[in-house]
Amino acid sequence: MTTAPIALAGQELSADLDADALSRLVGLVDHDAANDPFPVIGMDAVVFVCGNATQTAHYFQSAWGMDLVAYSGPEVGNRDHTAYVLTSGSARFVIQGGVAPDSPLLDEHRRHGDGVVDLAMEVTDVDRCIVHARGQGAHILVEPHDRTDEFGTVRMAAIATYGHTRHTLVDRSRYTGPYLPGYVARRSSFVRRPGAPSRLFQALDHAVGNVELGRMNEWVHFYNKVMGFVNMAEFVGDDIATEYSALMSKVVANGNHRVKFPLNEPAVGKRKSQIDEYLEFYTEPGCQHLAQATGDILAAVDALRAEGVEFLSTPDSYYDDPVLRERIGHVRVPVAELKKRAILVDRDEDGYLLQIFTKPLGDRPTIFFELIERHGSLGFGKGNFKALFESIEREQAARGNL
Repeated sequence: MTTAPIALAGQELSADLDADALSRLVGLVDHDAANDPFPVIGMDAVVFVCGNATQTAHYFQSAWGMDLVAYSGPEVGNRDHTAYVLTSGSARFVIQGGVAPDSPLLDEHRRHGDGVVDLAMEVTDVDRCIVHARGQGAHILVEPHDRTDEFGTVRMAAIATYGHTRHTLVDRSRYTGPYLPGYVARRSSFVRRPGAPSRLFQALDHAVGNVELGRMNEWVHFYNKVMGFVNMAEFVGDDIATEYSALMSKVVANGNHRVKFPLNEPAVGKRKSQIDEYLEFYTEPGCQHLAQATGDILAAVDALRAEGVEFLSTPDSYYDDPVLRERIGHVRVPVAELKKRAILVDRDEDGYLLQIFTKPLGDRPTIFFELIERHGSLGFGKGNFKALFESIEREQAARGNL
């Protein structure tokens, strides 16, 4: 098979990432895109709805080291809501919050709390993608259309996925503005502390969706059929269970693994699983967590903890287990340094990875973040699932939700 060179998305180019650096960060594989029915370049943006977009945008700048690059709101003619566009490397977040009393975003937030409403993807041909998606039975939320301003034209459309989440499709090949028409370039007056790292994460590695019991395979089939995504991994049974709770998970990805969507559903257990808790408090399927790819997880964790970000704990016994030490072999830092920071480590046939998970970021026990540092591994930390889920269960018990 002949593979074409990896085409970088606009945000990846502006972040000074080359194809090799991106491949190391997020674990890319060769792919022949010539006959791809749904040609995805990469993630365009993760769009959040929050109760206080202004303060949330400040949090992502002050704690997570993101940069404010664009803004939309009443001052620029948008009477419905405010929106702050933040970047870290190739990752782009859009934080929206309702302003007008009748804004639909206020209804969205009342129903779900803070959360992700759109996993937008950059594509080479919006119309081609929509024709294929419609032919495969997808629900088209927004038909292909152009948005234009002095910086050029963006071609856009949107399709529905699980819950009220959507995938906006964006072709920005004819656009040079800061984000989209209706947004203006904006810089923040926030000043980082002396010595703070300039960038804590460089890319979005994957975005995890939680769906109802019995619906996971349906959504896997949706991504296979509608977007031409491939099945990348599957976790069932003892791989992904504890004494008290269980879940099932499958991972779909576009051809070169630039875009990866693990999909979880609850499984029958003695007590309420983390997926059950999410579905209860988010009130429907949605995006459970975002994994941020970093080149230095130790420095990132140290900086985030210094800003008050809380991570799940890991018992000392995890690091003292001789079976673990034998399985992981040599990694770039002593296990003692990982233990001090509660960073998990796993190895597969391709290499190893380091990862850690935050506690829920908002008031509801719904969305959280993962930091992941890959060293050849294309996996998701299968060897850490039990330790991770037991840690989540301890937090659930503290909330009275286990």
